Amino acid sequence: MISLINQPQKFAEFQRNINIAAFCKDFNERTANIKPGVPLPTRVKVNSDRSYQLVIHQPPASYFLKQAAGISRGAMEPVREICGKITLKHLYEIAKIKQQDPPLEWKSLEEICTMLVATARTCGIEIVKELDAKEYGDFLAERKKIVEEQKKLLQEKREAKMLRTA
Repeated sequence: MISLINQPQKFAEFQRNINIAAFCKDFNERTANIKPGVPLPTRVKVNSDRSYQLVIHQPPASYFLKQAAGISRGAMEPVREICGKITLKHLYEIAKIKQQDPPLEWKSLEEICTMLVATARTCGIEIVKELDAKEYGDFLAERKKIVEEQKKLLQEKREAKMLRTA
């Protein structure tokens, strides 16, 4: 659900004097079937008569790729580090979903798959033909340990930086 009433300064459409309650109700109705926490790129066009057009796109490609790989975050060093794996079938299914997006509706599935391969690479996700569930489970367990170490190192760097600036 959306809670825009507490944050009106973040949204330019509220400076156009549109009905905030109607906007929130419309947005909530259109996103009622979406799981909370899913990022939804949204475009709002406000007309001069204070009406608006609301276009809600599919979640970003990186979101779908990370969900398919079963990971919560991408690699810190994408080219050198593999944080997840997906199959070609996953890639094809994501491309079919992304083809429904207005910016991509005129692109072929091949072009969308090429775009997804590049996005997967920047996220540190490897694309494979087949994936063994047990082997991938072991990979994710080891990956979880690596992520914890990376988080610890980042926290130490932040603390060291805070000490220098204080």
